[in-house]
Amino acid sequence: MHDLTKGSIARNLLQTASFMLVGMVFQTLYFLVDLYFVGRLGKSAVAAVSLSGNLMFFVLALTQTLGVGTTALIAHATGRKDRDDARRIFNQSQVLALAVGLVFLAVAMAMRDGFARGQSADPETARLASEYLTWFIPSLAGQFAMVATGAALRGIGDFKPGMILQTATVVLNIVLAPALMFGWGTGHPLGVAGTAIASFVAVVVGVVGLIGYVIRKRGYLEFVAREWRPRLAMWGRMLAIGLPAGAEFALMGVYMAVVYAITRRFGAGAQAGFGIGLRVIQAGFMPVVALGFAVSPVAGQNFGARLPERVRATFRIGALMAISAMAVLLVICRVVPEPLVGVFNKDPGVLAVGGEYLKIVAWNFVPSGVVFVSSSMFQALGNTIPPLASSLVRTCLLAIPAYLMSRMPGFALNWIWYLSVAVVAIHMTLNLLLLRREYRRKLAFAAPAAAPSAPALAAE
Repeated sequence: MHDLTKGSIARNLLQTASFMLVGMVFQTLYFLVDLYFVGRLGKSAVAAVSLSGNLMFFVLALTQTLGVGTTALIAHATGRKDRDDARRIFNQSQVLALAVGLVFLAVAMAMRDGFARGQSADPETARLASEYLTWFIPSLAGQFAMVATGAALRGIGDFKPGMILQTATVVLNIVLAPALMFGWGTGHPLGVAGTAIASFVAVVVGVVGLIGYVIRKRGYLEFVAREWRPRLAMWGRMLAIGLPAGAEFALMGVYMAVVYAITRRFGAGAQAGFGIGLRVIQAGFMPVVALGFAVSPVAGQNFGARLPERVRATFRIGALMAISAMAVLLVICRVVPEPLVGVFNKDPGVLAVGGEYLKIVAWNFVPSGVVFVSSSMFQALGNTIPPLASSLVRTCLLAIPAYLMSRMPGFALNWIWYLSVAVVAIHMTLNLLLLRREYRRKLAFAAPAAAPSAPALAAE
């Protein structure tokens, strides 16, 4: 257990974020390497794999629901130095993750063919997408146990094992994916299914590794069989914090689904260009995502310890770090957008759509960084409804006008990109206003009772 209520806040953020970032850098490297090799299979293969992004957002919504609630409650318990409550929350999160993961696996496998046909621009893309999802869905189902365990470890400030295991699984994924795709060493190329199988193997290794670490260490967290009986009240506490945060990701998935549906009529090249641009942005956002993962437990432990000034300082320092990182990404995507896309596919249509997308939405990066950090603060304070409300506003302002514009004569995809620039600025402003309100509600701790004075003691 790492006590985040003491010492330099900036150092705590940098230290915890660095552990997350190392794992995310390797994860991003895998995404980019994977996309590079898939790009060798043609634009239909790129479009097919990119369609999984919609499903990934949905899974992120579910895992975020579990992870955010687990991290927040365990961080609060750790700040109070209540190990028993932290252990109970950990065990209940494992039970809940297993139940949700099994339900997701059954439903997603039953719906995968319809999903592939509904999102694809042509039959070949749909066929490849269904082939890919056959193995990719089980790998997504395994994420639930992995996220629940990692979230609990973040809550107690133990980031290192997650970083090590995530790095190891990503390296394994990078080695396996091209070998299985092209049949290196086996003579049996599996195409897009190969990269999905590699993901599934890596996730299994990651889950087993994290569980083994907790069992072996037997530290602040441990598996206790008698605490596996479902406790609905505790599930309610986790879900009350996690569901709104998960719904934020679901809303992002809704927007992505709308955009993919709109790009269908522009062909597989447009879908591939948008998909590559999105992957490049996801890669560039890794520092801010890592920072968000760090902000939540740092602010959460200090909130549990009733240290309001350290809670506020966590946001100020975290926001400044996010703005700095996003400014660098802004410059890169404004200066060399098409070369970034061209690394993965040279098709002119793909380059045109992907390059234009990156160049325009680059203006979203700085406000998006602030949104990430402010949303993590709401998680730390145990109230994720306000950022859900602002995300709902954002989604409505994006998806509805985008759909209406797509039906207008002369519609071009860049209309949506320009719309997003204005809407993300509104989203950031709403989040900041709501966070100020939350500070007034949650950080006005009652002053501790004063010790009796010496004369009073004498009178007694």
